[in-house]
Amino acid sequence: MELNGRPADPEAVKTLALTNYGHFTTMRVDDQRVRGLSLHLARLARDCRAVFDADLDTGRVRAYVRRAATGQHGSLVVRVSVFDPALDMGRPSSTATPHILVTTRPGGPLPTPPMRVKTVRHVRDTAAVKHLGLFGALHARRAAQLDGYDDALFHGPDGLVTEGVTWNVGFITADDTIVWPKGDVLPGVTMALLQEHHEHTTAPVTLEQAHGMRAAFATNTSIGVRAVSAIDATALQTEHPTLTAMRDAYLSRPGETL
Repeated sequence: MELNGRPADPEAVKTLALTNYGHFTTMRVDDQRVRGLSLHLARLARDCRAVFDADLDTGRVRAYVRRAATGQHGSLVVRVSVFDPALDMGRPSSTATPHILVTTRPGGPLPTPPMRVKTVRHVRDTAAVKHLGLFGALHARRAAQLDGYDDALFHGPDGLVTEGVTWNVGFITADDTIVWPKGDVLPGVTMALLQEHHEHTTAPVTLEQAHGMRAAFATNTSIGVRAVSAIDATALQTEHPTLTAMRDAYLSRPGETL
């Protein structure tokens, strides 16, 4: 754990626990390369402007990530969190000085096994920003797991499916069309990479339509493309050829060098 390229002082990072105001991105590093690195950096810059009304030096971020990954072989997951240790909860409108916290953990093997998800009514705050406020989403995940599922799939009060707890969701229809739900969702990096290379459509998806899909999948940097084996009590295909092609294409995609 390093803050601005140096070992992090616990006193400096306590704001993350006490105030929890900031944003982040998580990237998977495989042998010093990152799929969608430029998109991760662009997200950090965009969200820093939205959260702190401040510019972020993405070249410095890249250097910090490179430093964290140096000497580590294989796969690891790097999280870059941007926050201001001096933030006053009573005056969050004060001019901010964003700091960059980099943490690492081992990356798991890909592909990941299929998962069962439970639909839950939930809308994340400021959905387009990958912010630190995860309580509502994690509470939904916990409730779904206590009910015997692996994770939760969100829908809004209008009954339209949006996204998962920490992942985007996509569907494959009866005519093999890839559909991404239209709505207030986090614009995921893995989703964007897949959309670059696979024909798709973006459209509203109701709960009824989701249950009637031929296949469904979750995407994020840590899991790549993960099949959804069931939505609520409805079983879905996990070895659909379109899904397999997407997963294989993503895994074979070369990353950008740090």
